[in-house]
Amino acid sequence: MAVNPVFNRIDKEASQRGYAGFGSTQGGYGSTQGGYGPPQGAPTIPTGYQPGPSETLTDEQLRDMYGQAPAGPAQTGRLTLDDVVVKTLLLFGIVLAVTAATWFYVGAQPAVAMPVWLLGMFGSLGLSFAIGFSKKVNVGLIVTHAVLQGLFLGAASATFNAMYPGVATTAVVATMATFAGMFIGWKAGFIRVTNKSRRIFGMMAMGYLVFLLVNIGASFLGFGDGWGIYGGPLGILVSLFGVGLASYSLAVDFDSIDRAVKGGAPEKYSWLLGHGLVATLVWLYIEFLRLFSILQSSD
Repeated sequence: MAVNPVFNRIDKEASQRGYAGFGSTQGGYGSTQGGYGPPQGAPTIPTGYQPGPSETLTDEQLRDMYGQAPAGPAQTGRLTLDDVVVKTLLLFGIVLAVTAATWFYVGAQPAVAMPVWLLGMFGSLGLSFAIGFSKKVNVGLIVTHAVLQGLFLGAASATFNAMYPGVATTAVVATMATFAGMFIGWKAGFIRVTNKSRRIFGMMAMGYLVFLLVNIGASFLGFGDGWGIYGGPLGILVSLFGVGLASYSLAVDFDSIDRAVKGGAPEKYSWLLGHGLVATLVWLYIEFLRLFSILQSSD
């Protein structure tokens, strides 16, 4: 997909009033107004302890409180990087498993490739917006989205690889190499993500999504020998533009995850962040698959 509403939603909530639904008291730490839990390292007051008007803590009680282990993210219900990694790997595993099963199924019955392809593509696209704009984290929808993406990837990969042998493997290698390169570049500070670059990227990605939908219609009408607009003289340049957009989307994803962890987002957001990162990887792979297929077809 060419635009990721999940990270837009998280960044918007973080900048406006903290993370929605995190904390329930009025004011102070854990407040819905600020959206953050108690800082790590703060003393933990025993549950139910409420000093009276004239009651003060003794030195011994204070020593006991400060002697306790610092409250970490697990105790405060905040997001950790491990949470995001685990959810990402889980969803990625689902995508890979469904992709492999679909690959073998479509390979044995090529006639079903297009229906499965369209179901996975439009189903996952629709769910991605439903998940991104939903007010609650719906794990069921996120898992279903991963299944639909697996159907899409399996059908598309099997079809393209049958026409252009080896193109799927090349696209996988290119995707993994780009992922590693973008992460290193972002971590080292060579690739920067700013509020301005986010806005520009968002507008370009939305425009590219509209272009993709138009191109699907053009390809069904037979334009460009089935490639649609990509079949024209600018097809390779447009494909490279798509690869560039999807690649920068990874940097935006990394930055959003980093901001969510540092900002004390609720742990439940790990599902949204994992979902968003996997969706971007799928988008990047499809762009590479199309690019390498076009290059092979032009030989």
